[in-house]
Amino acid sequence: MNLLIVDDEELTRQGLRTALDWNVLGITEIREADDGVNGLAMALKHHPDIILCDVRMPRMDGITMLERVHSHLPDTSIIFMSGYSDKEYLKAAINLKAVTYIEKPIEPEEIRQALIRAIAQRGEKMRQQNAAEAHTNLAATRLAHALTMPYPTCQALVDDLCVQFRQYYGSDKFKYLTTFIVRLEHIARQTLDYSDLYEQLRLYLRPMHLHIIYSEKQLFHIIYHIYGTIPPSGSTLTLIADKIHSLFASYGRRYIAVGETAEGLRNAYHSYQSAVILLQNCFFFEADCTLTYEMIKDYPPIDMDAFNGAVADYRNALSSHTKARIYDALDHLQSACMQVRDLMPNQVKTIYYDLFSLLYQTRKAEKLPPDFPLETIMDLLEHCFSFSTLHTMLKSKTDAYLNDRANASTDNAVICLIRDYINQNYSDPSLSVKDISACVNLSASYVCTYFKAETGATLNQYITEFRMEKAKQLLSDPRYKINDISAAVGYNDGNYFGKSFRKHTGLTPSEYREKILNRNEVIHEIAAPPEDKL
Repeated sequence: MNLLIVDDEELTRQGLRTALDWNVLGITEIREADDGVNGLAMALKHHPDIILCDVRMPRMDGITMLERVHSHLPDTSIIFMSGYSDKEYLKAAINLKAVTYIEKPIEPEEIRQALIRAIAQRGEKMRQQNAAEAHTNLAATRLAHALTMPYPTCQALVDDLCVQFRQYYGSDKFKYLTTFIVRLEHIARQTLDYSDLYEQLRLYLRPMHLHIIYSEKQLFHIIYHIYGTIPPSGSTLTLIADKIHSLFASYGRRYIAVGETAEGLRNAYHSYQSAVILLQNCFFFEADCTLTYEMIKDYPPIDMDAFNGAVADYRNALSSHTKARIYDALDHLQSACMQVRDLMPNQVKTIYYDLFSLLYQTRKAEKLPPDFPLETIMDLLEHCFSFSTLHTMLKSKTDAYLNDRANASTDNAVICLIRDYINQNYSDPSLSVKDISACVNLSASYVCTYFKAETGATLNQYITEFRMEKAKQLLSDPRYKINDISAAVGYNDGNYFGKSFRKHTGLTPSEYREKILNRNEVIHEIAAPPEDKL
């Protein structure tokens, strides 16, 4: 605890300093002032726990000084000292709830006992204050959480929490409310102190006449409701977002979504909901940005044909083994994804998972060592914080595949010619080993032997597997009939195609399509109403 001694007599101040063992009393800081004016200034600057004050002093007497101190620091404990026993002084001491009134000359023991009582009083006040603050903070956190639910479903709870929160709550203070949601890429629980960040934000907002409550959701999301009596301007919201970015700068990459400002607690959920909708789009923006409604309101509608076409372009380009075509397809895919920001991140990640699987299977078919275990890809995709990270990873794996393919000693020109010929002619039902051997100017028997030795698979096995992979791609699009798919991959007989497909996959074409479509339905269910997302 800290103590302020205010007395115009230097001998009195020095005598008090030396008369007692302050450390035993638990008083670690002692300051002095020589009159009421200096005493008031020092009290307002240092906020002493206890003030030991003379009554009669020049410029400003102790009663006047402590009346002014009391208006700013009502919990400070007061001990009066005076050489006079005037009743008016005693009345003033009572009105100021002084611990005691000590007459001069001062007895050390009397001062010691008075200080013990003052310390006990101050300790009790602090305990009550801490308990009230903890109760208020809990109410504030619960209120912040309640405002993330539709008002009709939690009206009674909100009203009750506002009563508990009345130290800060007033009907006019919640006139306008704006929700900010911070999404973190990673979180270090042992170092991230939400209460400290909240306090810094609270102090930052005070000069703007704004207030704040906060809550957490789903580990990586922090929700701030900022409210006041006037609607904040766009520039004010930008300043607040920039401040939040700076506070979280040392905790890794993040997104901040700023909901639309709502009027009154009854409409607070609208601000939260609009911020959640923004977060659904944040995946397609660069990390560490602030998202507002203005940024997405003019987006064109989704062009799924262009998006699906870009995915097909990459698949076909990879089959062609043409480097320039593959990189053009990657750029096309990136551009298409950036135009469909209404897609859920998990939908895009699922599509990219299929492309990673295709890369994996392509490497395997060409006897290239895998540069990643297939079973780890989904985990890697789950932790992709932005589309940029996801696409960069696909591009990196594609680079690695092309480099390994170029450097592979076993992947010679003859094998490349054979695969390219199959890629160009797999839809021809009459495709045969004789056709392939004519393409590479080798005998049919030598081609078969050579291909098996170099790849580990017979030519017929490779052709069948190639056709089955193409069939699986086409089956994922419900617009194509199964009979048409059968013909498209080189089968005149639909029944024979069905048997071959079942032998290859363990499912009939219809069963495989149903499985794929059910998976897509699950993906679309991920795009639940915003209130269910956070």
